[in-house]
Amino acid sequence: QVQLVESGGGSVQAGGSLRLSCAASGRTFSSYAMGWFRRAPRKEREFVGVIKWNGGTTYYADSARGRFTISRDNAKNTVYLQMNSLKPEDTAVYYCAADSTAGPTGRANDYDYWGQGTQVTVSQ
Repeated sequence: QVQLVESGGGSVQAGGSLRLSCAASGRTFSSYAMGWFRRAPRKEREFVGVIKWNGGTTYYADSARGRFTISRDNAKNTVYLQMNSLKPEDTAVYYCAADSTAGPTGRANDYDYWGQGTQVTVSQ
């Protein structure tokens, strides 16, 4: 069992930055690929990016590539999402998720555990 708790959300003006954290419980955290997803109002859940268990490989959605960076610290059981050059369209609830399969994947159904989400609001 893995429990995930996101933090770091908030309100920021366009062009600003935020860093989200996702703290995981469980001894097997280091074996999971960790993904970030988001859900904007009245939209479907959207893949943001994923990092492989060893931190050596990351994949990003087109909307995130070049602006967002995922990293992880397995010693702290934490994964991060650094978001720069934020835009109003980045406004959403952001979720981290853990994938116990080989991964990494952008398919939400492949993920076994989810956090409760943290709100990010970007204003003009």
